[in-house]
Amino acid sequence: MTPNHEQAAEAVRFIREADRFLVVSHVNPDGDAIGSTLGVAWMLKQLGKEFHLVNASPVPAKFRFLPGAEWIRPPEALRSAAPFSHVIAVDAADAERMGEARSLIAEDAQLLNIDHHATNDRFGTSNWVVPDAAATAQVLANLVEALKLRWETPLAACIYTGLLTDTGGFRYSNTTPAVLELASHLLKQGVHPGEIADRVMETMTLGQLALTKRALDTLTFSDSGQVGWMWLKRRDFEEAEASEDEMDGIVNYARNVEGVDVGILFRETDDGAIKVSLRSREKVDVGELAKSFGGGGHARAAGCTLEESPEKVEQMVLSRVSDALKRGSS
Repeated sequence: MTPNHEQAAEAVRFIREADRFLVVSHVNPDGDAIGSTLGVAWMLKQLGKEFHLVNASPVPAKFRFLPGAEWIRPPEALRSAAPFSHVIAVDAADAERMGEARSLIAEDAQLLNIDHHATNDRFGTSNWVVPDAAATAQVLANLVEALKLRWETPLAACIYTGLLTDTGGFRYSNTTPAVLELASHLLKQGVHPGEIADRVMETMTLGQLALTKRALDTLTFSDSGQVGWMWLKRRDFEEAEASEDEMDGIVNYARNVEGVDVGILFRETDDGAIKVSLRSREKVDVGELAKSFGGGGHARAAGCTLEESPEKVEQMVLSRVSDALKRGSS
């Protein structure tokens, strides 16, 4: 990860100069979003600052064991404390990704945007965006050092969780020497890697298992075998008695098949829109592909939401993926 001392200094100034903060991340939070939100909270706590944590979506069950997880509240629980004039957004590529939590932010708010998505649109009044970082948690590890804070075990556990999940358990191509050096440092602070990995990478709820079975029943491959895709409709969630956060990781089953370069999960939302999750091995930059549909993400993991019929969405996305594969092999 390439350090940016100017952005780090700006983040330190932002935090030092204010006393009351709202910390927010993206809707449908993953391990990096939750770990980063809590990591910032433990930093602010050490500094003696007042902070409020919010997410428009519930904290997924697998992350509720993290220290401070109960501090993350829904927007409606913080109405009486709003509006907030100093906001720290973590792991959100754009302001829209904060969802309903945006309603808590004052119109003239100062906002520190800390992220690692290449598609981040620099929506903050201050921005620390590091596209070559493996996770937002990795950027925050630099913030801990820049603020000259102690690596307390709760803080280290939250940062480690973000790092672990966004590298796929240190299996993805974003697992660099710097990532493993940071992980080693965090273990020395009292982090228990086996416990965290078991809870966030290995344990599956019955709802998640039921959704996985339903998605696999729809798994389809392109004629070339380079694209695999699955569907989850609204009725699947109802019949499986599963929530949205229990679909985490399902898209990987399509990508993990031998010969597949791009795996796709299409999911019908309650309002009829289609959310598209994309994963790739090496040929297709799905971050750029998702961006062309108004979404975003990384080269190997991205997503977008389209408001067309299921048939139209599938045709549009598969056509775009096919074109990208042709360009990648030419």
